[in-house]
Amino acid sequence: MTIASTAEYLRDVWPSELADVVFEVAAMPAALGASPGVDRWRVFPNENRVVLYRLPIERLSHLHHHDDLHRRMMIETCVFRAVAELLGKDPWDLAPDRYRNH
Repeated sequence: MTIASTAEYLRDVWPSELADVVFEVAAMPAALGASPGVDRWRVFPNENRVVLYRLPIERLSHLHHHDDLHRRMMIETCVFRAVAELLGKDPWDLAPDRYRNH
């Protein structure tokens, strides 16, 4: 649910860039990526597709507070970083006003 709501938020902010992008959730990557460690997401620019990996996000993220708010923030961060990678932007540039008051 968090991935879907964050993706919808970003579609509202970047409608033309994300109109045809498909967001998927998979349990784990099927193969190791180029980065060391286990990928939390993978971007397929030629297919307009972003895949987020549930188990690495849930189990390999180091939260300083284990509660619903911090888990949601970790998931949102992964979605923002994946979309930023897809668009070739800095994650903070995707929604500069979203966290201005925090």
